[in-house]
Amino acid sequence: MSSEDDIVRRVRFFDVHDLAAGMYVQRVAELVERFDPADAPSETMDLLELHNVQQYLENGFFPRDYTESERTSATSRIAAIRSAVARFFTSVDSTNCASLIGGVGHEYHADLLELLGRYKAFERCDPPTMLQALGQAGVRLSELLACKKLVAVYDAEVRDQLLASPTNAEHLIRKHLQKDVRDEVNLPRSLTQADARDLLEQYVDSPDANPNYVGLIESAPVREDTGVDAKLKLRAKRRNAEMIEKLFENNPGIRMGTEVRLSDTQDEPARFELDESDGVSARFTYSSRWLDGSNDNPSILNNFQHLFKLADEQVLLSLPSYPAKLGVFERFMGTAGKTHYQVGAEFSAVDMSSLLQTRLYQHYLQEKGRDLEDVISWFFQEYLVEEFDARNFSFRPSSRGASYLERVRHIFAEMESVLTQFSLWVDNGELDSDLLAITSDPVRYKAVPSLVPGKYVYSTQSPEIAGILNVLFSDQSSLTYISDELRGDNAVELLLKNQVTYDDFHEYQRSTIDQLVALGILEDTGARVQIANAEQFLILRSLFMTEACSYYHLSDHERAEVDAMVARGWVERRTSLLTEAEGQYFNYFLNKVDFSNGPELRNKYLHGSQANGEGEDTHFHSYVIALRLMIALVIKLNDDFCLSAQEQPNSANLK
Repeated sequence: MSSEDDIVRRVRFFDVHDLAAGMYVQRVAELVERFDPADAPSETMDLLELHNVQQYLENGFFPRDYTESERTSATSRIAAIRSAVARFFTSVDSTNCASLIGGVGHEYHADLLELLGRYKAFERCDPPTMLQALGQAGVRLSELLACKKLVAVYDAEVRDQLLASPTNAEHLIRKHLQKDVRDEVNLPRSLTQADARDLLEQYVDSPDANPNYVGLIESAPVREDTGVDAKLKLRAKRRNAEMIEKLFENNPGIRMGTEVRLSDTQDEPARFELDESDGVSARFTYSSRWLDGSNDNPSILNNFQHLFKLADEQVLLSLPSYPAKLGVFERFMGTAGKTHYQVGAEFSAVDMSSLLQTRLYQHYLQEKGRDLEDVISWFFQEYLVEEFDARNFSFRPSSRGASYLERVRHIFAEMESVLTQFSLWVDNGELDSDLLAITSDPVRYKAVPSLVPGKYVYSTQSPEIAGILNVLFSDQSSLTYISDELRGDNAVELLLKNQVTYDDFHEYQRSTIDQLVALGILEDTGARVQIANAEQFLILRSLFMTEACSYYHLSDHERAEVDAMVARGWVERRTSLLTEAEGQYFNYFLNKVDFSNGPELRNKYLHGSQANGEGEDTHFHSYVIALRLMIALVIKLNDDFCLSAQEQPNSANLK
C-alpha cells in the first residue's frame, strides 16, 4: 500500500457532531480488535492513530451491527490504549525526538503537539533539538502557536521565530483582530507591546502584506495590548488604499450598480429589473402617478415602509446585515475582524438601493415643495398626539439655509432627542419637558425600551433550536442533497419542491430525519417527509432569516406555537424598540459601541472629527444616510405605538 493510501485510511477524530465520523468507524473496530497491549505499536503514526481510536471509543462510536458484548469488549480496551500512548510519548527526549517525530504527517501535527505537551516531552528536550525536529516534520509556526504548553516552555525561542519575519505579524492579527479563527493562537509572554507594534508596522510596509490583513489593522480598535495605535491605523489605511489602487490598475473587475428612476407611464407602483447586459445592475422604477397620488404625510412615510420595503410584514427592518443573507464565500472565505460588522453583497445591494430610494424621494418631494424633515416633524408633533394622545414629542427640522454639514449634525442630535423622549414616555407614561432637559445619558440603541412587553422572540442558546435552524435552513445542512434530481439550496427547499420519502434519504441522513420527526418539526406520512406545522415553520424561518420575530404581529395560532417553544427552552421573549440585529445596525453606522469598521457618523459629526477637506458631496451623502436612519426609527416607533394600542382593548386610543 502506498504512503498516500496509508494517510487516507488512517483514523482521525474531529468532533462528535462531525459528519466524517461515520466513515472511520469500521477501521476503528478493526484496530481495536487487533490491539494487543503486550505487543503495542512502536511507530509514532500508529500511536497517534490509536490516540484517535481511543476518542472514538470514549464517545461511543461503534459499528451499527455491534452487539452489546462487542461494545463492552471494545470499551474495556480504552485504558490499555491510553497506557500504550502514554508510555510511548513519555519516552521522547532529546536523544530520540528527531527520529520519532520526523515521519509524522500533517494530519496528525495537532495530536503530536498535544501529546508531547501532555507527557512533558518539551521539558525533557532542549529547545533547538525539539524545534528543529518539528520543523523537519513540516510543523508550521501557526501549529506551534496553537500548542499552549510548547509556547510556555519555549517562550524565548518562539518569540525569536515570530520576530524573524514581518509575515509572522499575521499570527498577531489572527490572535487579536480576526474573527472566527479556527486554531488557537498562543503568544509568548516575553513578546512585548513594543515588539507587537514594530512587527505590525513592518508587516504594513512589507511587499508581501495581505490586503485583507492590512484592512483589519486599519479598522481595528486602538488598544495597547494589540500593538494597534492611531498612527498605525492611519499607516494601514494609506497602505490599503495604495494596494487596492494597484490591484485595479490592470483588473477593472465586474461592473455592478443600482439604479432608481421615476416613470410617467408605469401603472404599477414599483417595478424591479436585473440588467446583466453590461455587468450586473439592479433597476428600480417607481410610478410618478402613484407618488403623486400618495403625497400626504402618512402616505409618504408608508411609502418608505411598503413601496421601498424598508421593513417587512412584521415591521422588522430589511436594512441590517443578517447572517442568513451572507453567501458561503462571504461566511467562510472572508477575513472578518473580531470587532467587525460583517457585511456581504446582499447587504451592500440593500444599502445602496435604500440610499438611492431615499435620495430619489427627497428630491421628488423638493420638486413638489415638500421637505422630508417636515414630514418627520409632523409625525412627532401632530400624528402621535392625534392618534395616541402622546403629547410633547418634538422633532425640529433643519434650517432651510443650513449647509449639509449642519443638517447632518442637527439630525443626529434630534435623533437622540426623540429616542430619549420615547424612553421617558415608556418609563413614565408621559413626557415631562423639564425631566427631558436634565436627562443627558447617551442613547443606547439596543436598550431603547418598548411600550409592549415581550415584543420580540429570539432563539436561545439551546443546542436543539440551533441544530433545527441549521439543518432546515442552512446551505451547509446535511439534508440539502440526495441526488441530482432531489436537491435544494437547503433542506426546506428540498422538501417543499420535491416529494421525498423517508427511504429516499441516505442512511447517514435518516438519523437527522428521525430526530426532526421526534421533535415535531417534520412528519413522515409514508408518502413523503414534510413540514409538520406551518405556523411553527414560519416562526423558525423568521428566526433564521432576521434573527427574531415580532410576537404581536403573529396570529393566535402562531403565538401559541411561540409559547410552546418558550416552554421547551427553544426561544425567549425580550422587550425593546429595536431587535438585537437592528440595534447593531444603528451602532454600526453611528458609533463604536459594537463595531470598529463602521463609518461612526454620529461620533464624527457631533464631535466635529470629520477629516478636513470633506466637501459638500460627502456631507450630503451622510445627510441621506441620516434621513434613512431617522425614517427607519419613525417606522419602528409607529409600530410600537400601534401594537401598544392594539394590545390594550380598553384603551381609548385603540386604533
